Amino acid sequence: MPSTTEVQQLHGATVPRDFALEPRVLSRAMLRQRAFWKGSRAYRPLWLGIASWGLMTGVAMTNSGLSLFEGLLMTLLVFAGTAQLAAIPLIAAGAPVWVVLAAAFCVNLRFVVFSAHLRDYVRHLPFRERVLFGYLSGDINYVLFVQRYPHPSDEPQLRGEQIAWYVGSTATNYVAWCTACTLGVLVAHALPLSWGLGFAGTLAVLGVLCATLDNRMRTLATTLAGGVAALAWNLPLKLNLVAAIVVSVAVCLALEYTVLRHSSDERDAREARR
Repeated sequence: MPSTTEVQQLHGATVPRDFALEPRVLSRAMLRQRAFWKGSRAYRPLWLGIASWGLMTGVAMTNSGLSLFEGLLMTLLVFAGTAQLAAIPLIAAGAPVWVVLAAAFCVNLRFVVFSAHLRDYVRHLPFRERVLFGYLSGDINYVLFVQRYPHPSDEPQLRGEQIAWYVGSTATNYVAWCTACTLGVLVAHALPLSWGLGFAGTLAVLGVLCATLDNRMRTLATTLAGGVAALAWNLPLKLNLVAAIVVSVAVCLALEYTVLRHSSDERDAREARR
């Protein structure tokens, strides 16, 4: 039987961990936490959009030539929709492994930023739990979490609540995504391509994409990426997708930095005049 406490590091000091307040990630004790199910319920209104995207991804994996086993394995292990969609055409085209990895890395760079922000929430956890926490992370889950808990806590009960809430949200996301992807893989293997499943999946993703275009920067990034991908269509190994990602991310980061800096300078100038 495990002990009720575990030694952990917090601000350089060794302190005991009370599993009643801070259960292990995805342990049975965590599943009994009220915060875990609150996080799950917070995500559920969004599952339909993610599921439609997952369904399309499953169909795309099959249409690209992956076997049933390969498609299911990629669904369960990779768990990264944008990386999967970026890698699939490259794999189908026989691109070198480094090109596939580079494309997946580029489209998932945002998770480096997410992880840096979430570090203070999980730095007290053991390495294996931090890895599981990070593996389950998703875009929507991150946004919902920081809206609810904008600041990490050093108080064990609240700290345990934050971890349980986030894991409840991300675990629900994982189940919804893998279920939809698996369904897409199975349906694409069972039904003929002439039924137009690929086009239906594309329409589903376009619907999800349009729903996210709620500000000028996202609209610019989408337009820029689409334009670059079209102009660079003749590049080998589907490198037009990599070029679109790199150009849109670079331009939007540069614009965001300059706009934010300009706004900050204007605010400082107004305060100085006062």
